[in-house]
Amino acid sequence: MNDTFNLKRFGWLFKKTLLERPAQLLGLIGLILVITVLFYAILRYMGPWDVAQNGSFLIGFIGGGTFLASFVFTYFTSNASGSSYLTLPASHFEKWLCAVLITGVIFTSIFLLFYRAIDIAFVSIYHKALNPTGPFYKEMYEAINVLPYNGFIAGKAYMMFANFTTAMLVGALYFNKAAFIKVALIVCAIFIAGSYLNYFMAKAVFDNLDKALPYYAVFITVGKEFGKIILPSFASKAVDICILYIIPSVLLITAYVRLREKEF
Repeated sequence: MNDTFNLKRFGWLFKKTLLERPAQLLGLIGLILVITVLFYAILRYMGPWDVAQNGSFLIGFIGGGTFLASFVFTYFTSNASGSSYLTLPASHFEKWLCAVLITGVIFTSIFLLFYRAIDIAFVSIYHKALNPTGPFYKEMYEAINVLPYNGFIAGKAYMMFANFTTAMLVGALYFNKAAFIKVALIVCAIFIAGSYLNYFMAKAVFDNLDKALPYYAVFITVGKEFGKIILPSFASKAVDICILYIIPSVLLITAYVRLREKEF
C-alpha cells in the first residue's frame, strides 16, 4: 500500500472527518450560510444594492471560509485529541489534503451554489416590486442583476479567500488555541505594514502623492487636478499571479510541512 496516498484509505479518512464532528463541521457551514442570508437582508434594508450584494458575499465567503479553515485542525487544542489524530492510520499528506478539500473545494462549492440561489431570490423580489409602468422601469430593472462570479468583486474575493484560508490553515497548526484571533491579528499587522511600506516607496518616487492603493495604483495631485497612475498591464498581472497563486501555494506547502513536523 502506498505510504503517501491511497484512495481507499483517504476515502475512509475523509468520511471519518466529515461524520466524526457533523454538528461542528457541517453545523458551522450551515451557520455561515444563515449569517450570509441575514447580512444580505440587513444590508439591503439599510443601504443600496451593491453594498448588500457585495458585502454579504465578501463576509460569507471570505469570513466564513477563513473561520472554517481555523476549525479543521482543532484536533490540536488538546494533547489527547492531537495525539489521537496523529495516530490515525493515514499519511500526513492525506490529512493535509482532507483539510484542503473541506475548506477549498467543499465549502467553496456549497457557498457559491447557495449564494447564487439567494442572490437570484433577492434580485427577483426586487424586480417584481418595481412598477412596470414607471418611467424608469427599464433602467431600474437592468441596473440590478445577480453577482457575476467572473467579475471584479468576485475576482478580488477569490484572491482574499485563497490567502486568508491558507494562512489560517498554517496558523491552526502553529497556534493550538485561539488560532483564528491570533492569525487575524498577524494578517492585519502584515497588511498594515505592507500598506505603509508601499506608501513610503511611492512617496519616494512621487512628491505630490495623495495616496497609494497597495500594489496596484497611486493617486497624485497636480495643482487642483487629481489623477491616478496604475501599474502596467504586465506588472498588474504579475501581482495578481503572485497574490492568487504563489503566496497561497507557499502557505499550503508550509501547512503540509508543519503537519508533518507534528507527526514526528
